[in-house]
Amino acid sequence: MNIIKEFRDFISKGNVIDLAVGIIIGAAFGKIVASLVADVIMPPIGFLLGGVNFSDLKIPIKAAQTDAAGKITKAAVSINYGNFIQVCFEFLIIAFAVFMLVKAVAALRRRQDAGAAIAPPPAPTRQEELLSEIRDLLKAKE
Repeated sequence: MNIIKEFRDFISKGNVIDLAVGIIIGAAFGKIVASLVADVIMPPIGFLLGGVNFSDLKIPIKAAQTDAAGKITKAAVSINYGNFIQVCFEFLIIAFAVFMLVKAVAALRRRQDAGAAIAPPPAPTRQEELLSEIRDLLKAKE
């Protein structure tokens, strides 16, 4: 029963909920970036490179096999390096966006920390005052 209570306490904390929201938003952001790269960034790059569609770039290893009717019985085997290039662009955009977000949060924290007043050190306790007096008396004796 103790483990169930610990798990319930863990789940009810705000950090877990924040993490879940972050994962959901991150997944949606990934889809947006994938569309941005595939539909907005890569077509002009392909056009500038002579009308290349990056998703079509591949190195065939084995051609597809068809039967007498022309129906594909075994799919072609190929190295799809164009898709890899597109995924690398997506990664770079996501990494840059996360970098900018982390940089903005760090700047806000620095600004918040600079604005916070530095608390004065706590006053010495009665015991510390007595020890200081004893130390001073011992120094005076020498």
